[in-house]
Amino acid sequence: MSKTDLLLMFKLYGSEKVGILEATKIFIWLMSDNMHHQWLLLAACFWVIFMFMVASKFITLTFKDPDGYGAKQEPLILTAVTKVEEVHMPEEKPWPEEFQPTGKAFSENLIRQPLVHMERLELLKNVCRDTALRNLSHTAVSKFVLDRIFVCDKHKILFCQTPKVGNTQWKKVLIVLNGVFSSIEEIPESIVHDHEKNGLPRLSSFTDAEIKKRLNLYFKFFIVRDPFERLISAFKDKFVHNPRFEPWYRHEIAPGIIRKYRKNRTETRGLQFEDFVRYLGDPNHRWLDVQFGDHIIHWVTYVELCAPCEITYSVIGHHETLEDDAPYILKAAGIDHLVSYPTIPPGITVYNKTKVERYFSGISKRDIRRLYARFEGDFKLFGYREPDFLLN
Repeated sequence: MSKTDLLLMFKLYGSEKVGILEATKIFIWLMSDNMHHQWLLLAACFWVIFMFMVASKFITLTFKDPDGYGAKQEPLILTAVTKVEEVHMPEEKPWPEEFQPTGKAFSENLIRQPLVHMERLELLKNVCRDTALRNLSHTAVSKFVLDRIFVCDKHKILFCQTPKVGNTQWKKVLIVLNGVFSSIEEIPESIVHDHEKNGLPRLSSFTDAEIKKRLNLYFKFFIVRDPFERLISAFKDKFVHNPRFEPWYRHEIAPGIIRKYRKNRTETRGLQFEDFVRYLGDPNHRWLDVQFGDHIIHWVTYVELCAPCEITYSVIGHHETLEDDAPYILKAAGIDHLVSYPTIPPGITVYNKTKVERYFSGISKRDIRRLYARFEGDFKLFGYREPDFLLN
């Protein structure tokens, strides 16, 4: 009983306005009312403590077995998980702008892309420093090399042509970028390789000062594939199928190779892959190369075509991973919002080990080793394994 309650009781009794009985009733009413509030307060405290214990147990169970609760509890589960993620998840560091992938999906492949290309360039740099491979990895930046490099001044891009590695599609990309056609679909096939009409200037057409400036400042790239599979593609395209009707391969180049390298002189068939391999692996092949002129671009080494140890390329794409490399190159060159690489048919870029082994199954080990000796620089510079059939 508080002092205020006692004082009120004595005031009532002393005023003689109420009797002792009335004062006692008032006092009892005050006491009961006061105790009523205290009990309510105590009950509320117990209720709060009880609810806190229940909520704590619920959240604990939520993290142990998130699938053990129904739809009614889902909002609480999501709230609890969200708060934990906000507290414990480390803040992600933003990727450098040049490595940000395009498109909506931030896939694992795209995350790995910058590292893959950095490793390729690092491997190239290390092999270029290997003095034991110097004769196979270095070449002069001659007119022959400059003729292989196509220029897009509008977007500051240089593309080195490596035939039989999907270069036709990259030429189409550059033709669109140079503004000759508004889309890849509009470009006639006959125009792509007509360098008087396709609007693709060669780097060799510029002055020495202009060449040096572009080599120093422009984005530069080229594409490679397994060296032996590329040779098979060149042989089939030029000497077997010849889809573009280039008769000089069958009527001029093939007879020259057959006369020099066919063992069985009575054999009357056209150029065989075995003849082709002997020609390419011959240390004295250059005297025929001179006769064949620029047609040899379809089978000479990547080193001879693009001088990768002399020119600092920005990206080296691989035909085997073109589905990932093409979007990366467009992004790295800053043109992914302007043009897309043409659709790649499923499976066309996959390395066909069975085909390679079949073509080389009838070739002597001596001829294969001589061929590898010439193309070893390409294998080492771009990370391709020595063929298993050469090791056996």
